[in-house]
Amino acid sequence: MILEKYVRVFTVIVIAILGLLASGLNLAEAGPPRLPLSVSGPEWRPLSQRLDSGLQARLELALKRHASWQYLLAQGKMSVGLVDLSDPKAPRAALVNGNTMMYGASLPKLMVLLAAFQGFEDGSLKDTPEVHRDLIEMIRRSDNLAASRVIGRIGLRKIEALASDRRFRFYDPKKGGIWLGGTYAHGGDKNPEPITALSHTATAYQLCRFYYLLAYGRLISPERSRQMLKILAFPDLPGKFVSVLGPEVPPNYLYRKSGEVRGFHADSVLVWAGWRRYILVAMIEDGGGEQMLKELVPVAEQALRPRRPRNSSSRRQKTSR
Repeated sequence: MILEKYVRVFTVIVIAILGLLASGLNLAEAGPPRLPLSVSGPEWRPLSQRLDSGLQARLELALKRHASWQYLLAQGKMSVGLVDLSDPKAPRAALVNGNTMMYGASLPKLMVLLAAFQGFEDGSLKDTPEVHRDLIEMIRRSDNLAASRVIGRIGLRKIEALASDRRFRFYDPKKGGIWLGGTYAHGGDKNPEPITALSHTATAYQLCRFYYLLAYGRLISPERSRQMLKILAFPDLPGKFVSVLGPEVPPNYLYRKSGEVRGFHADSVLVWAGWRRYILVAMIEDGGGEQMLKELVPVAEQALRPRRPRNSSSRRQKTSR
């Protein structure tokens, strides 16, 4: 009897342990994989080959439902990029005015971030606590003085050259792209972009591509991509996309850079929590751009998940990095 009792107790314990293990495995499967993603060579394709007609049609239709947006889109004063990463092996992209060059404000600071980490990699820039703090201030709080200090350490022309480098190709002399043609300090060096004559410019396509390559660990190296993602997380500036996503997504799963100045509003984000696994970029030249960016988030999410009720709210989920 005693032996039989111990056997029953042992059996119950084993079953409980197996149940916990199975539950843990299911939770791991339910959550998104860690960033950066690992995709084998044959499965990798550049963003230009991931344009999806279905997602494109839904995004265009959703944007056109807003009368005020129609005018801005037609005038080239609003550009939007959306990349669905829910299936890492088969991402989908849609772009509206995706190659339209627009004033970039603080968005080209992404090139400063890339140049700094390329400097860490090749040894031309030392990764000191001071440089690291400036990078965080530049990205999370969009501090112009911090950005100018980092630019001064690297060199403006070197950053420009890196954006055009064949390893990255974020700027093309004929097509445009992300251009950093000046510091963010008054009276600093200026080298306007040849097509637009603006010091800081960007396209939605190249901004989406920046996050896309980061998500797949293809900016410099997987480890350097991971380090850059860490700096892009925990956005400190409220408003725009963050005001909508913040209640739903923990800050460590929002990788973001925003910008605004004199009637120009822009935001860019890689969201990676629960079912939300996407890149969203928008630039708007309009005084009401701040509110438009807030309204754009549910519109983009509806395009990604057309069967999802637009007004439904999902509970914040804890996810594992």
